[in-house]
Amino acid sequence: MKISLVLSGGGARGYAHIGVIEELKSYGFEIVSISGTSMGAVIGGVEACGALDKYKEWVMSLDFLDIFKFYKPPFKLDGDKIFNKVKELAGEHKIENLPIKFTAVATDLTKKKEIWFQNGDLWTAVKASSAIPGFFEPININGRILVDGGVLNLMPVAPVMSDMSDIIIAVNLYGDNRILDIKLPKEITKKQNLLEEVWKKIFSEKEDVVTQSINLMMETIFRYRRAEYTPDIEIKIPQNIAMWYDFHKAPELIEIGRILAREALEDAQKQGIITLKKEKNAKNIHKKRS
Repeated sequence: MKISLVLSGGGARGYAHIGVIEELKSYGFEIVSISGTSMGAVIGGVEACGALDKYKEWVMSLDFLDIFKFYKPPFKLDGDKIFNKVKELAGEHKIENLPIKFTAVATDLTKKKEIWFQNGDLWTAVKASSAIPGFFEPININGRILVDGGVLNLMPVAPVMSDMSDIIIAVNLYGDNRILDIKLPKEITKKQNLLEEVWKKIFSEKEDVVTQSINLMMETIFRYRRAEYTPDIEIKIPQNIAMWYDFHKAPELIEIGRILAREALEDAQKQGIITLKKEKNAKNIHKKRS
């Protein structure tokens, strides 16, 4: 089955997109188009150019010092360093030449509207889409000041509405809070606990006014924009699984994405939206016909 995939913004929670994509592929989905905002544009862009496995291997291997190198005072992410590394892993690409149709959504502060990048340099588009105000430097393109797409459209379904796919699946990183018991290998759990201890000592105070304000802004806009276009299946990732800057939680967040994608697909089957069929050596998915 051919699907259009919509990946929302949400900072580090966007690592869950990796697990979602892996789970979708394990069921035989063919991703033919992707639309993403912010971290959704990052993961979507990496998948669209065929480098998701390399990117996952890199983020899974990062320790505290590796992650900390991408921050600069005062508590800002160094966009140039991050995207130079991503380009090193994935290579240079033009959006129009990608094997999967891709749209990165950013916000144009000059013209006060959202813009869709569907051609041109892939990483310039992704960098603009993920330029979180106050943490990433804005991107200046031909006199236009571009920032994070989540300022106006956190989960951009509209860019894939006319694509030649069978179904639209959206991943919402602002789902309702819930407690998840995730089992990880002992060595990964030990490493993550150590990173968590150090991380909280440095960044715990950053959860206050700035983060709360950004979250409130995004949640409010998201509620309004979500009503405009509805995907066929929505995979909801709980907001409480990580703060937007918890990039040390990659293994846990990827696994959460995989588990919740599976739950959403099974729920969609119960609702009669799709029919899941498992075979001996593979999983296949077919849309249920009325």
